[in-house]
Amino acid sequence: MWQILKSAGIDPAPRRDGPGWPEFTRSQAQGILALDFFTADLLNGAKIYVLAAIEHGTRRVRVLGATGHPVQGWVVQQARNLLTDLEDAGTRVKFVLHDRDASFTLAFDAVFRAAGVRVIRSAVRAPRMNSIMERWIGSCRRELLDCTLIWNQRHLMIVLREYEDFYNTHRPHRTLSQAAPLRPLPGSVADLDQFRVRRRDRAGGVIHEYRLVA
Repeated sequence: MWQILKSAGIDPAPRRDGPGWPEFTRSQAQGILALDFFTADLLNGAKIYVLAAIEHGTRRVRVLGATGHPVQGWVVQQARNLLTDLEDAGTRVKFVLHDRDASFTLAFDAVFRAAGVRVIRSAVRAPRMNSIMERWIGSCRRELLDCTLIWNQRHLMIVLREYEDFYNTHRPHRTLSQAAPLRPLPGSVADLDQFRVRRRDRAGGVIHEYRLVA
């Protein structure tokens, strides 16, 4: 296409006014909260829908809930619970980002708009617009769900809460210079020759934590 336009003497289009999507997400990262649904399969063949949210700035993730039927009433209640949790944590959100899933109804968006939050829907078939949330879902699948047999919905929430805590308090993130969302790096690098390292198994041994033992 570029060669055809060049041969026809058509110059590239001028830059559009305003920042592009990557520039917008980087500049507004501290105020963006991304949400998405993903599914988990139980041993009895049932499919459960899980709603999760992640803060772009801190990378803190919240597993909001799981249900076999994400009806409007359930989804709206999760939005209210999320706003309450954010308020208790002192987190200010300016933008909520999610895709065009039918479960994200107008009533769901209205909960955020009433709190002064702008709702942004990603374009059709453009998962990269919500790439941070999609990346977390991929990590959750690879590191937990693909390695775990889920008995029922209660068991699913137990292992998801375990992974949520592991992700927020222990798992290192490149974006955070290897810190965790709720655990900053120490001021100085420890001399590992003077310490012993102990491994703690989580989620039945699927994931592991390593801590220094004094």
